[in-house]
Amino acid sequence: MDEQAREQALLTALTTEHFTLQTSRGATIAESVGRATVFLTLLSAALIGLGFVSGSGQLLKPYLGVVVPTLVITGLFTFGRLVQSMVENSLDLQRIQRIRAYYHRQFAGEHDFFADAVVAGDLRRAAWAAVGSRPGRWQLLLTTAAMVGAVNSLLIGLGATLLTGLAGGTPTVAVVVGVVVALVAFGAQIAYLARASISQPS
Repeated sequence: MDEQAREQALLTALTTEHFTLQTSRGATIAESVGRATVFLTLLSAALIGLGFVSGSGQLLKPYLGVVVPTLVITGLFTFGRLVQSMVENSLDLQRIQRIRAYYHRQFAGEHDFFADAVVAGDLRRAAWAAVGSRPGRWQLLLTTAAMVGAVNSLLIGLGATLLTGLAGGTPTVAVVVGVVVALVAFGAQIAYLARASISQPS
């Protein structure tokens, strides 16, 4: 195979790979939206149910005892998958940027087509630049995973408040315990999210 045929074959392969990676990105984003929607719908249904049983002291405690753990477990599973999807999406975008950098080096000439793929310095920075952001921990707070993590933290804090109240704690103590537990839970989830983001392979 001569050099021209090799270049043409490589270009065809890269174009196909580019399309496949973009399709994969679309699929991970759609899955993330779907999972977050299912979780928030479940939460909304639980709150509606709470409205129906809130007038009955006999039903309220058993209802919360079943629903809160269910929501917490579902939320944690949702959060875990959203983190995986975020990492998959980021890796796909980095691979796309690598292909775009090849396009720029081989075909752009004096034009600045695809220049953002090589100006950023490394693939991770180029991937962030492609979506108009800069890498950083604060950006992680804007993700769908962080949103679900925040809801999870509120539910975990609520559970801690209820347990403290059942154990005989005063309302003030129960609320303080719930707030502290919620903050710790949120911090732990954000730390997990940051670690997953940083440790992803390039």
